[in-house]
Amino acid sequence: MIIFSPSILAADFNRLGSQIEDTKNAGAQYVHIDVMDGVFVPQITFGEPVIRSIRADSSLFLDVHLMITDPGSHIQAFAGAGADNITFHLEAARDPGAVIAAIRQAGRRVGLSIKPSTPVSEVYPFLDRIDMLLVMTVEPGFGGQKYIEASTGRVAQARGYIREHGLPVDIEVDGGITRENIDTVLDAGANVIVAGSAVYHGDTRANTAYFMEHFKEYEKERQRN
Repeated sequence: MIIFSPSILAADFNRLGSQIEDTKNAGAQYVHIDVMDGVFVPQITFGEPVIRSIRADSSLFLDVHLMITDPGSHIQAFAGAGADNITFHLEAARDPGAVIAAIRQAGRRVGLSIKPSTPVSEVYPFLDRIDMLLVMTVEPGFGGQKYIEASTGRVAQARGYIREHGLPVDIEVDGGITRENIDTVLDAGANVIVAGSAVYHGDTRANTAYFMEHFKEYEKERQRN
């Protein structure tokens, strides 16, 4: 199943609630929330209060992506704020296994992310303990970047390993996803798609509806073949 996770990093925060509702009404299943601390990545975005506000007003699945140092010390806070999935970066955790265990203990789905420069093989020891692998397709920290073409092979490598070992792990892609390259990442094996500018710049509901219809047609074609 293809899941769409529009990223609020590109939203208009004067209209955040209504724009999230637009994505929901057009069929999106997730809300992607990038938490940046200005240390692990250069930019500072938002934290638990924003997530708590979204949770109070939306039934959508909250897909929280932590781009922060020492993620393990913040798991309870983000779980308490309403995150449904908590993704942390392999590069930010001294003990990734302990962070995975903390997210499980908090009763949330577990995501693990890697930067474009991190070998995919470094996540192999953890794939049987997580629900989703996030393969960053741009350098984390800023929206509106161009898709890194080498990401296609990295997604395919991860999907091949997951398939070979029979693991029930989603692959999420985040960064530079557009109408023009969506089939590239789907063909490579991604099934959770994050898009920010391609959704929130322009008519949010119409943009979301375009992707949802495209996913539907893509899955129909895949079933025929």
